[in-house]
Amino acid sequence: HVQLVESGRGSALAGGSVRLSCAASGYTSGTYCMGWFRQAPGKEREGVASISKDDVPTYASSVMGRFTIFKDTNKNRLDLQMDSLNPEDTGVYYCAAGVLTMCTAFAIPSFANRGQGTQVTVS
Repeated sequence: HVQLVESGRGSALAGGSVRLSCAASGYTSGTYCMGWFRQAPGKEREGVASISKDDVPTYASSVMGRFTIFKDTNKNRLDLQMDSLNPEDTGVYYCAAGVLTMCTAFAIPSFANRGQGTQVTVS
């Protein structure tokens, strides 16, 4: 049974940074496409970042150059470092994982294996 649990600081000022972590269990993260998506009130889910089983990252254009995704296969952990935050980054952030040949940030919201989400508020 795949389990994903997010953690991380929930608020920041504009221009600040937040780091989110996702602990994975029930499978080996090195075999999956993993990533983060977010959902803001009244908006559709947006894939933010992904990392393939071969450690190739992709990012949404809205976060390119500001967010970095990290994967630690030995610890089954996935982190998202978010810098230069702005209020448009506010939302609930979810960690997700799935088996997909083309591992892209765009695909991440479609994965059924996801965590419970963690709120990030930028003011």
